[in-house]
Amino acid sequence: MNAPTIAARSPSDAPTLSSAGDRAAPSRTTRTRPLPTANTLKTQLPVSDALAERIAQHRGAIQNVLDGHDDRMLVVIGPCSIHDPEAALEYARRLAALAERVSDRLLLVMRVYVEKPRTTVGWKGLAYDPGLDGSDDIAAGLETARRLMRDIAELGLPVATELLQPMAAAYFEGLLSWVAIGARTTESQIHREMASGLEASVGFKNGTQGNVDVAIAAMQSAAHPHRFVGVDEAGGPAVIETAGNASTHLVLRGGVDGPNHDASSVATARRALQSAGLPSRMMVDCSHANSQKDHRRQTQVLHDVVDQRLAEGSGLIGVMLESHLFEGKQPLNPAALRYGVSVTDACLGWETTEQQLLLAAAKLR
Repeated sequence: MNAPTIAARSPSDAPTLSSAGDRAAPSRTTRTRPLPTANTLKTQLPVSDALAERIAQHRGAIQNVLDGHDDRMLVVIGPCSIHDPEAALEYARRLAALAERVSDRLLLVMRVYVEKPRTTVGWKGLAYDPGLDGSDDIAAGLETARRLMRDIAELGLPVATELLQPMAAAYFEGLLSWVAIGARTTESQIHREMASGLEASVGFKNGTQGNVDVAIAAMQSAAHPHRFVGVDEAGGPAVIETAGNASTHLVLRGGVDGPNHDASSVATARRALQSAGLPSRMMVDCSHANSQKDHRRQTQVLHDVVDQRLAEGSGLIGVMLESHLFEGKQPLNPAALRYGVSVTDACLGWETTEQQLLLAAAKLR
């Protein structure tokens, strides 16, 4: 079949961005591609009644930790980002087995991060570019992400992710037991509104500068009902009304001035939460600035948190750790990828992960 001919056109023929009511010609064009609606994907990849009940139980267990009714430590752990579903499932099977061994002292939740924030440009995650090649087949990415989250939840693990694009959240939020709002988006009104309608618990990270005030404001905002412009599950524009989500907490991830997991920083954050009338529950992200960008230091941060819990409680309800099948990271080169190695931040390997979580559980006993 011969390729169609494209006729030359004058500037007056340039496309416009809007309808006849707004004729301003743009300086550049924007291409659009249709996506399946959230309802369509949920129909293709449904959640059984049994799995829905299990996810509800996972959410309840996390809520009990946040409320102090369960004295186990919450551990959100897994790859910095998911790029290979096969490796992610192998990791999940190992984590599910480990979760049984430490379930008396640790509540393990798997990181299934399929969106990655970027300061400038770069690979944006499995949901956006599952081919890892810049083809950006987002329809395939959303399907792959939902299928993977469902498979991991069916193994008996609670699923956690960072929600970056609010419109993408509808495709898999029903599978989530815990949600992170990152340091770059905690200050965003759109993300606070989104969090106010989630059924999962939400951890707001302190800002990149290290200031906890933005996260505290986010928690206060998310606890209230909101009305905002959004998209319904059928794909149409809608006014979204939320009831508010009080199941939130602060995540300490350090800042430009260094770590903030030490006892003094934790005490300062606790006073700030109390002054705002919020429960003084906090999680420590053992990576990022708290590990000074050295993935091996995550274990030191983990045990510092455990020691603080043993000494005085301190309101520290959990930790986040970046861990994969094998230690370190690798360049994103689809032609030469090593199995089970991160393509974003460097991670702890499985042997270290298992050893350190068993040790943490033993200390907490």
